[in-house]
Amino acid sequence: MQDNRGKPPWIPRSAARAAAFPLAWGTAAGWPLLDGRAWLSKALAREIEQRRLFPWIAVCFGIGILLFFQADGAPALWAPLGAFCLCSLAAIALRRNLTAFVAMIALAAIFAGFTAGVVRSRTVAAPVLTRVTIAPFSGFIEAVEDREEGKRLLLRLVELKGVAEAERPHLVRLSMRRGAELSAGQFVAGTARLLPPPEPAWPGGYDFARDAYYKGIGAVGSIVGQVRRLDPPAPPGWRLRLAASVDEARNALTHRIASAIGGAAGGVGAALVTGKRGLIPEPTNDVLRGAGIYHIVSISGLHMVLAAGTFFWIVRAILALAPALALLWPVKKIAAIAAMAGATIYCIFSGADVATERSLIMTLVMFGAVLVDRPALSIRNLAIAALIVLAREPEALLGPSFQMSFGAVAAMMALVPLMHRKHGEGASGSMLDRGLRWAGQAMLGLVTTTLVASLATAPFAAYHFQSLNPYGLIGNALALPLVSLVVMPSAVLGVLAYPFGLDRPVWQLMGTAVAQVLELSAWVHGFSGSTLVVPALGASALVLLAIGLLILTIPTSALRWVAVVPAGAGLVLAAAPHRYDVFVDRDGAGAAIRGSGGRLTLVGRPSDFVAEQWLRADGDARQVDDASLRTEARCDGLGCVVVAGGGRRIAFVQDHAAFDEDCRRASVIVTRLSPPPSCRAPLLLGGEALKERGALTLRFGLKTVEVVSVRKGREVLPWLVAETAGAGDGPARERARPRPPVPEQDFPEEEFSSDEPG
Repeated sequence: MQDNRGKPPWIPRSAARAAAFPLAWGTAAGWPLLDGRAWLSKALAREIEQRRLFPWIAVCFGIGILLFFQADGAPALWAPLGAFCLCSLAAIALRRNLTAFVAMIALAAIFAGFTAGVVRSRTVAAPVLTRVTIAPFSGFIEAVEDREEGKRLLLRLVELKGVAEAERPHLVRLSMRRGAELSAGQFVAGTARLLPPPEPAWPGGYDFARDAYYKGIGAVGSIVGQVRRLDPPAPPGWRLRLAASVDEARNALTHRIASAIGGAAGGVGAALVTGKRGLIPEPTNDVLRGAGIYHIVSISGLHMVLAAGTFFWIVRAILALAPALALLWPVKKIAAIAAMAGATIYCIFSGADVATERSLIMTLVMFGAVLVDRPALSIRNLAIAALIVLAREPEALLGPSFQMSFGAVAAMMALVPLMHRKHGEGASGSMLDRGLRWAGQAMLGLVTTTLVASLATAPFAAYHFQSLNPYGLIGNALALPLVSLVVMPSAVLGVLAYPFGLDRPVWQLMGTAVAQVLELSAWVHGFSGSTLVVPALGASALVLLAIGLLILTIPTSALRWVAVVPAGAGLVLAAAPHRYDVFVDRDGAGAAIRGSGGRLTLVGRPSDFVAEQWLRADGDARQVDDASLRTEARCDGLGCVVVAGGGRRIAFVQDHAAFDEDCRRASVIVTRLSPPPSCRAPLLLGGEALKERGALTLRFGLKTVEVVSVRKGREVLPWLVAETAGAGDGPARERARPRPPVPEQDFPEEEFSSDEPG
C-alpha cells in the first residue's frame, strides 16, 4: 500500500474481502472450517500479494478472441474498440474499488481480444478461389519444399487466365510430381488445377480453409504438364527477394545435412535445423508419433530454448575465461543478448513458421527478464508472451500448437518451486555421491516434467488429433537427453561451421545421435498400444479441462484446488463421448454410416484423407483400406443402403433411377444429385442442401435428428414433422429441379493435408 503523501492509495490487499462471497459458508451451522468467505478472502489476498491476477488478463484476452470466432459475419471494428476504451476509462475511475477495478480490467481485456480478431481478419483479407479452376498461370515462386513424391511450391500469382484480378488469389500452394529444378525467386508459368482451400471434413475437424485464409493462401492444387521458366514482367519486390533468398539458403543447407547424414536420420536432422520436413519418410513420421516424440521435428519451444541456451552457455563460458571480464562486465546479460540474437536468427533461417515465431517470442520474453533482473521462468512472463502472440495472431488460439505449447509450459512452471526446494538437499558428501545425486535429480526432473507436460497436453491431443501416446513418457525420457546434449548443440555448431565448409563432421556426429533417437523411437513404437485412437473430444469437455488447467497453474494459493471441479466435469464428459451416427462429405462424394453392428461403414468414394478423419473422430483405429469398412453396405450401380441402429435405412444415391425406391423406403437419403420434388423421405440431404451446409454429421434420437454442419452449425429437426411433411418445403427437405448425375471426383490427398505436427 502506498503512503498518504498527497496521493490516493492504490488497491489495498485487505480489500480482497470485497471480492469474496457476501455470506460465510457454514458459519450458521457452527462449522468454522467451512467459512467460505474467510478462506476465499485469504486466498485472494495471497493472489494479490503474489501478483497472480495479471496472468488472467491473458485469459480474458483469449476469451475475447473465442467470442470473435463465434460471431456471425464480419463484426464491426468500432463496437469492440469503443467498448475497450470505455472499460479502460472505467477501470481508471474505479481503481480504488478492487472488485470494480478487476471487473473493468477483465472486460477491457475481453474487448481487446475481440478487437484483435477483427483487426487481424481485415489485415490478412485476400481473394479466395470459389470454384474448381483449370487454367494457365504465371507468378513468382516464394518457397519450394522437396518431398518424397515431388515438390510443393508456394506461388505468388501474377496472372490466372479466366479469373479477374479482383478475384485472383494472391498466394497459391501447388504440388508437382516431377519437373525441372525450381528454386525460390524464379518466375514460372504453366497450367494448374486449382480448388478452394477445403473446409473441415466434419464439424469440429481440422479447418484448412481457416488456416489458409490467415496465411494468405487463396487456393491449393497441382500443376498439370510442364512448368516453364520465364523472364519476369517486372522485378520482384524486396520482400519477395528476401523470402526467396532465405528459402534458397534453407534448401541448400537441408540437402547438405541430408547428404552428410543419409537415410531417414538425414531427413530428421535437416528438419531439426531448417524446418524442412519433406525429406522425412512417412514410416519415420509414424515411428516418431508412436513414441510420442514427433514434436522434436517441428521447430518450436524445445528447439528454440535449446538453441538459445546453447548460445547463452557458449558466450557466458567464453567470457568467464577472462577474470577481468567476468568481474567487471555483466557477463550473464551479455550472454542473454547473444542468446536472443541467436534465437532470432534461428527463427528466420528455419522459415519463421507460426509455431517458431511463437516460440521465439516466449524465448525473448524469458531472456528479456534476465536483462532486467527478473526471474526468467514465471507465469507472469508466460502471460506476457501469450498476450504478444495472440495480439499478432489471434487465430493461433484455436490451433493445437499454441494450446499444447503454452499448456505444457504453464504446467511445468507450476512445478518449479517444488523442484527448487529439492535442489538444496544433499549438498555434502563425496564428489561421487554428489554426482550420483545430481544425476538422479536430473533424471527425476526429466521424468517429472515430461509426465506433467504429457498430462497437460493430452486433452488438446485428443481433441485435435484423436490420438494418445501412452508410452510418450518413455520415449521422451530416452530421446530428450540425446536431443538436448548432443543433437541441438551439434546443430548450432554445424551452422556456425557451415560458412567455413567445416560442418560435415559436425553433421555426421549429429546424425549418429539422431539415428540413436530413431532406434529408441522404433523400440517404443513397437510396444502394443503405443498409439491409441480415441473418439473426438467434445468442445465442452475441452473447455472444462482447459479451465481446470488454468486454475491449477495460475493461482499460487489454495484456490488451485478448485481446479478439481471443472477438470472432473471435463473428464466425465470425455469418458462418455457422444458419437455421430452419419458423416457426410462436403460435396456428397461419400459418407460414413454407423451400421447395426455399431461401427462405421463407408459408402461412395470419399478421399482417403476425409475417410481417415471420420474414422479417427469416431475413435476407430481401422485403416481406410480395411475391407471391413464396406461389409455392412449393400451397394449396386445406383447407390448403397446401410441399415443403421433402430432399423433405419440410410440410402446413398448415385443415380436418379434409385430415387423411386429409396424415397419410399429410406429414412435418410444422402446424395450429391438434385432429388425429384415427389420424394417423400423423412430426411433428404441433396446437392443443394450439402452446398448450403458443407460437411455435416447426423445424430439420431427417438423423435429428433441432430444435424451439425460446418456452415450452419447445429440444427435439431423433429422426425415426426419430417415424416409428415408433404410436397411443400420443409426444414429437412430440399426442392430442386432434377439434373443429370454429377461425375465423382477424387482429390489428391496432399492438397487437403494439415501443416500442423502430429
